[in-house]
Amino acid sequence: MSDSGPRRIVALTEETTEWLYLLGQEHRLVGISGYTVRPKRARQEKPRVSAFLDGKVDKIAALEPDLVIGFSDMQAALADKLIRLGLNVLVTNQRSVAEIFATLRLVASLIGAQARAEAWIAQCQARHAEIAQAAAAWPRRPRVYFEEWDEPMISAIRWVSELIALAGGDDVFPELAACSLGKDRVIADALEPARRAPDVIVGSWCGKKFRPERVAARPGWHTVPAVRDGELHEIKSCDILQPGPAALTDGLGQLHRLLARWGGKHPA
Repeated sequence: MSDSGPRRIVALTEETTEWLYLLGQEHRLVGISGYTVRPKRARQEKPRVSAFLDGKVDKIAALEPDLVIGFSDMQAALADKLIRLGLNVLVTNQRSVAEIFATLRLVASLIGAQARAEAWIAQCQARHAEIAQAAAAWPRRPRVYFEEWDEPMISAIRWVSELIALAGGDDVFPELAACSLGKDRVIADALEPARRAPDVIVGSWCGKKFRPERVAARPGWHTVPAVRDGELHEIKSCDILQPGPAALTDGLGQLHRLLARWGGKHPA
């Protein structure tokens, strides 16, 4: 196994940590995000040195990383602080399924783990093809409203919208999925999701528990098919809102199972 590339990596978000563990390269990690839950053992093995918007800059610097990896324009301020300390910082901004795969390849290439990465990616993409093929046989595709925050209401980011399609559903806000920033996916009209009549509602409220009873009780939502039929479900944000391995495997799998159960109850 290659020991090329950075040997002391700080991961500011969970997906990089999960990926390095999957590649058998966890020995390179010297610091991780406090929000890390995948894999579970990472929390016991690695010091937690960052939140999402900010981090313990002095602690990160003290770890003497030769590379810090972050995600999203929302980490720009934290990245700036670290760069000003003279650290090497890589911040990616992947938004689609294809971009997630490209980012996984990029990180793997930095540490000389391309072969293992390509094997994992090929297996993952084969599973995606199987799921899409199974969903293509359904007599009807459910309409899906995915909510990643409730106040204000924010609809699905692009990779989630694409995973909904792979899983066999149709995102009711495809035009918002094309917007990369959360502020541009805010739904100003509280009745608009109801008007689009989703068959299934999936909540993944970043960092807090989804409350289906609160969604069902929203004024004017009682006639929504998903509310009427009790099709309100949670997928935890760590399983689908981190643009890395979890979303491409567990997140997609959970979506597919939810939509398949809906299809079994609602044949054409």
